[in-house]
Amino acid sequence: DMAVSSSVGSNIFDVLVGLPLPWFTFSVINSKVVKVRAESLGVSVLVLILMLVTVVMTIKCCGWRMTRAMGYSMFLLYIVFVAQDLARQLPRGD
Repeated sequence: DMAVSSSVGSNIFDVLVGLPLPWFTFSVINSKVVKVRAESLGVSVLVLILMLVTVVMTIKCCGWRMTRAMGYSMFLLYIVFVAQDLARQLPRGD
């Protein structure tokens, strides 16, 4: 049970503290704004929110217990997430 909560919590911490804190520190020290460029930031945020909801629903459906079915579900969700992310990064035939 703790492994699942740790993985979800650490990812949320990384996004909310791990990314912005170095950017904020750089901005304060150098008096410059850090510009983050991402073509599909909106899609990425939407996918992450959907994955978070799906993970929580999977945990709830498994009775808030780490079961074999939940482990397989998490593995499958990870494969789906990586596959869609890689597919979005493929070069387009422009």
